Amino acid sequence: MATPKEHIDEIRRTKFSIGGEVNPLMEDLHQAVKNLSAELYAKDVHFLMELIQNAEDNEYPEGVNPSLELIITSEDITGTGAPTTLLIFNNEKGFSSKNIESICSVGRSTKKGNRKRGYIGEKGIGFKSVFLITAQPYIFSNGYQIQFNEEPCPHTNLGYIIPEWVEENPTLADIKRIYGSHAALPTTTIILPLKPDKIKAVKQQLSSIQPEVLLFLSKIKQFSVKEVNEDPSLNTVNAISISSEINFVTRKNIDADSYTLHLTTDEASDVTEKECGYYMWRQKFPVRQENQVERRLEVEEWVITLAFPLGQRLNRGMSSPGVYAFLPTEMVTNFPFIIQADFVLASSRETILLDNKWNQGILDCVPSAFVNAFNSLITTSEDVPVSTLIPMFRFLPVCSSSYPKLNAVRESIKEKLRRENIIPCQSYSDQKIFRKHCEVGRLTPSFWDILKKGRKQGVSFHSLSSHGKYILNSSFDTEEYDDVLNFLGVEPVNSEWYAKLGGFQVFYAEEEIWWAKKQN
Repeated sequence: MATPKEHIDEIRRTKFSIGGEVNPLMEDLHQAVKNLSAELYAKDVHFLMELIQNAEDNEYPEGVNPSLELIITSEDITGTGAPTTLLIFNNEKGFSSKNIESICSVGRSTKKGNRKRGYIGEKGIGFKSVFLITAQPYIFSNGYQIQFNEEPCPHTNLGYIIPEWVEENPTLADIKRIYGSHAALPTTTIILPLKPDKIKAVKQQLSSIQPEVLLFLSKIKQFSVKEVNEDPSLNTVNAISISSEINFVTRKNIDADSYTLHLTTDEASDVTEKECGYYMWRQKFPVRQENQVERRLEVEEWVITLAFPLGQRLNRGMSSPGVYAFLPTEMVTNFPFIIQADFVLASSRETILLDNKWNQGILDCVPSAFVNAFNSLITTSEDVPVSTLIPMFRFLPVCSSSYPKLNAVRESIKEKLRRENIIPCQSYSDQKIFRKHCEVGRLTPSFWDILKKGRKQGVSFHSLSSHGKYILNSSFDTEEYDDVLNFLGVEPVNSEWYAKLGGFQVFYAEEEIWWAKKQN
């Protein structure tokens, strides 16, 4: 079996004819790779999403807590003269010979056809996007220590995909020094000496990385960013460490499951850790034939996950994305929940393709997933007081979105919710009552005052909902929830309801309230 260096020598010799006659097609191939890498991504930040995506797709040894660590430093360990270098550490199993051959090609990703196995990447150009911020990326993994160069190789007139063995800089000792002596060096290290005109943009993106980036990743549980300089006063990147933990999983009977996920962030700029829990609802839907596309032919079911933040979302220097395709897009939906699915993305990865029939099929299923999730939150919490459930109604998409296609999702959610028994009603017993919006009415604030005083006097109101309308729960019937109740279509009771209180008359005199049998 060939050693890593022998394998690289073989690739250079057999694939790129280095040492033999130059292939006249090499220059055309070089231009094709250059154009593809530059045009595929609209923003320099995309390289970071690609690196996270690659780490999620990697395989990890048993018993390892999968992690991705980014360190930026002013130390020039590559000897390229770069004023700033970014190092990426990943404790995966490491590059195989097939991975190496793939990265020395264009469009030959080892992930193709593997969406069923949970791979989230799909573009063979992925790693090449790092050339937007570096001219010479380095990879150290499983004995391989190679570099690539955007400048054409003098032997082939081809850049980007020709591997060169690293003989001197950087050394493993250099890498270990930057990483620190607190632990063993992770299996894979990617080193990116940054282009001078990209340093500011890269530092800004690292300082504002979205903590929710781990929300929908099934493997990566730890992600960190920090800056290492001999003089700490030179540090300008806001360090952060993000971790995720799943508390419990509950199987459901509709091919769905729910669980609670906790994200924790530890930032150098904050004295205390921040955390947020998310109620996660994951449901499968069969792919309809009319929504199939070539890029997803092997996928037979859509898996839609909705995330409901159970507190203040963990924002960091940017607005909160509302649509994920495993990693965040830049779409702000104006909805108080997050939609995740295997969407087909625009090449820039900033948005999903809203007119794509695959994506439309997914969006058509979101309302059903939402209603099932919301029902699970509201009506299955047997031991929880109704008053603690009311804040859950803040998850409803009351506000419209700037995307017409998502407004259609919002309208469908509204229509489906209005057919559900989800409105909590006032009950003067231990029994919880939930009814449809059209069966429930609101009371005036002054009448609620009367009822409260009556309760203090020991008056029984068990028959209050026996006059043609159930009465909205008092914790919900407040001005604070007017927008939610309007969205659900819950209206005030009419004057006739007050006139016929089921055989009782209300008398109000100064500070006393009493109920007496209505006189004939």
